[in-house]
Amino acid sequence: MAKEPIENAKNEENAAPKPLKMQVLAQYIRDMSFENILAQKGISGDVQPDISIQVNIDAKKRTLENQYEVIIKAEIASKTKEKAEPMFLLELEYGGIFHIENIPDDQLHPYLMIECPRMLFPFLRRIVSDVTRDGGFPPLNLDSIDFMQLYRNEVQRRVAENVKEKAN
Repeated sequence: MAKEPIENAKNEENAAPKPLKMQVLAQYIRDMSFENILAQKGISGDVQPDISIQVNIDAKKRTLENQYEVIIKAEIASKTKEKAEPMFLLELEYGGIFHIENIPDDQLHPYLMIECPRMLFPFLRRIVSDVTRDGGFPPLNLDSIDFMQLYRNEVQRRVAENVKEKAN
């Protein structure tokens, strides 16, 4: 049985989606500040910490084709539970440079805001642990962050904000 040539074979090859290609080109601390207020002011008594964590994500296109910068901004404050006296404040901006190809435009923003931070987070967690330990506190091991839920919450917030603006 002879093989028959497939018509439009080249068109089918061109129509097949190319696999997603992603590389982490670099990771870095863009900015970091650690204030050990406990050591400066000398809070006394039983010091039970109350820790608050705020995380923001920023992403932008770089000048080179298919390159993007993603920054996780974390602000971690620790206060005493009893008197709410500040113990320490850690502000950290941790970034990564990513090369991303073959992703549809409508999926790029969620990818940058969910998948890229997910790859950077273990390194940010390690820095937070080391800095708090080196600052004289027990190492702070951050719980995992659900970046997809953060993204969904931000989308819902913006939709509600737009609805509110249109109503006024």
